[in-house]
Amino acid sequence: MRVLLIEDDRMIGEGLARALVADGASVDWVRDGAEAEAALCEREHALVLLDLSLPGADGLELLRIARTRGVDTPILVITARDGVDSRVSGLDLGADDYLVKPFETRELLARMRAVLRRRAGRATSRLIAGPTELDTETHTLSHEQVATVLPAREYALMHSLMERPGRILSRAQIEERIYGWGEEIESNAVDALIYAIRRKIGKDVIRNVRGAGWMVPKP
Repeated sequence: MRVLLIEDDRMIGEGLARALVADGASVDWVRDGAEAEAALCEREHALVLLDLSLPGADGLELLRIARTRGVDTPILVITARDGVDSRVSGLDLGADDYLVKPFETRELLARMRAVLRRRAGRATSRLIAGPTELDTETHTLSHEQVATVLPAREYALMHSLMERPGRILSRAQIEERIYGWGEEIESNAVDALIYAIRRKIGKDVIRNVRGAGWMVPKP
């Protein structure tokens, strides 16, 4: 999952970025209003974490602009503004959730999962495709009575495939979802991740479609 982090505080941003990467996300981090507006409107992220107090822009105005332009990416506000008026404004302008600083990282991650579940119309943290199941809370992948906890990058790849079973993702599409801006990607990185997952859980868990990419079979 690729996350856009909009946060001007270096210490907070670095801590959040580390936690998100450890949880299997790739993170693109911007720190001011102009960069944030451009990144928001690129629509290439699974979820946005938006601070409201930014150099050069107000987060609520950025939120309004994004929704006015038709950006439907889930946006979770993270801010020190704890007033009721600010929370109401954020939610009414289109935020999917609102979390007041300081907060526990575990709660943020849980709220992110909840937002993504609501957007996908799911009630639980499990992604299921026939005999294959991925628990987004524990990162446990199960396939035909074999189960394993995936490390961050393998989990990110599997999550991308499990979001829509039967959909083929090309190498470029997978790289876009699991790597952030500026990350160096080796030419065989995706192949190595898929090989590692198959070795742990079984070769049938991911199907190769010659000339097109990879998929998790639709039940």
